[in-house]
Order: sequence, then structure tokens, then C-alpha cells
Amino acid sequence: MNNLNSIPLWALFLLGAILVTQGTWLFLHARRHGYYPWLWALWGFLSFPLPSLVYVLFVAQPWRRTIPKNRHTDDSE
Repeated sequence: MNNLNSIPLWALFLLGAILVTQGTWLFLHARRHGYYPWLWALWGFLSFPLPSLVYVLFVAQPWRRTIPKNRHTDDSE
């Protein structure tokens, strides 16, 4: 697999779609939260899956989100 011609065309399209999706998601999420969106998008377009893993582990940190105390759980009002 040292030659680019030995990789099937469908695999190249799949890899391209994965990289574009990852880079776009990283850009949109980072822009919404103010975490250097162009840096994350560029890194997301260049490799997979390390940028997503690093972003989720060190920037997004979904496990640290808290539910506001004044929020009600039932919608009976």
C-alpha cells in the first residue's frame, strides 16, 4: 500500500467525506464556543480521528456540563 493507486477509489471518497464532516463539525462547534475555530477546522481536515478525540477530551468536555438548578423537569406549567 505504498502506492496511492492501490487504494480503492471508494475508500478515498469515504476518507474525504469523513475529513470534511469532521472539520466542519469542529469548526462549527469551536466557533459557537469561541475555541479557535480555524485551527480546529484545519486540523480536522488533515487527519482522523485524533482531532475529534482531543477536542472532546480537552475542550468540549461533555461530562462537566451541569444542569441548572432552577430548571424544572416536568412541563405541566
